[in-house]
Amino acid sequence: MYEYFLEIAFEAELNTKEDPELAAVALEQCNENPDTRMLAINELRKMIIERDEVKPHRTDDEYLLRFLRSRDFIIRRAYRLLVRYYAFREQYPGLQQGVDLWGLVKIRDIYEGVIYDKPDIGRVSIIRFGTWDPSELPADYLLRSGLAVAEIGIRQPKLQVLGTTVILDLEGTTMRQLTAVTPTFAYQIVSILGTSVPSKIWSIHIINYSWIINTFFYIFKRFIPVGFLNRIHFHGNDMKSLQQHIPAECLPKRYGGTCRNHIPLGLWLQKIKKYRDEQFDREMKDLGYVVKE
Repeated sequence: MYEYFLEIAFEAELNTKEDPELAAVALEQCNENPDTRMLAINELRKMIIERDEVKPHRTDDEYLLRFLRSRDFIIRRAYRLLVRYYAFREQYPGLQQGVDLWGLVKIRDIYEGVIYDKPDIGRVSIIRFGTWDPSELPADYLLRSGLAVAEIGIRQPKLQVLGTTVILDLEGTTMRQLTAVTPTFAYQIVSILGTSVPSKIWSIHIINYSWIINTFFYIFKRFIPVGFLNRIHFHGNDMKSLQQHIPAECLPKRYGGTCRNHIPLGLWLQKIKKYRDEQFDREMKDLGYVVKE
């Protein structure tokens, strides 16, 4: 049954067509008015040309729309995000350039996604930080995988509108992982989670931690925008507290939920490989990824 669900789900997972049924949600969650959408896109494109701070590899309507949606159609904020996005890519080219996209399946279940998207929550993405073995996978591998997930996800109009809620599960985290978390690593993670990538992050929920959270959060806090700090919630081992923010139907059983539609990144990438099309390959290659048959 689970495999059947995956096959059905992934037939739609790479859909980049606009869904008319999302229009009302886009208006409420992204301030996207269909009557003025093209005016905003053209204004953003004009700003890019006139200010000449950045040379995007694309400026078509579909591409610029993802930046506007992620910043609630506030054009100046969408523009600043676009500038940061390209500055981040230029600063850390090794996160995409020459990266074997399908080779990232080695990440297995460190990242996990719940394929059950709802307004106000979007897609629940889970980072099981304590399962990461730095001696097996270097920190750059985690960063490359996270960025690839973000790039693939923001191709979907549905996820541009509905956004993402992140669960950071620290169960099993020890000094072995923390010693690999440098300030540069922390900055890159924060950038990928939204400050430099056009995605809507509703909230971040940190669970299953101990005293180690003090060191962990101290490293990250300096890079988190002040306005975003109120979206970070600490639940410890209290899953009922977590469920006050995320309904049980959107959570795996291990967090007291009832959702079975969750999938580790390794398997998710295998399904993406199976169902992707020429447009997908072209777009990912344009970003620098190696996309083999």
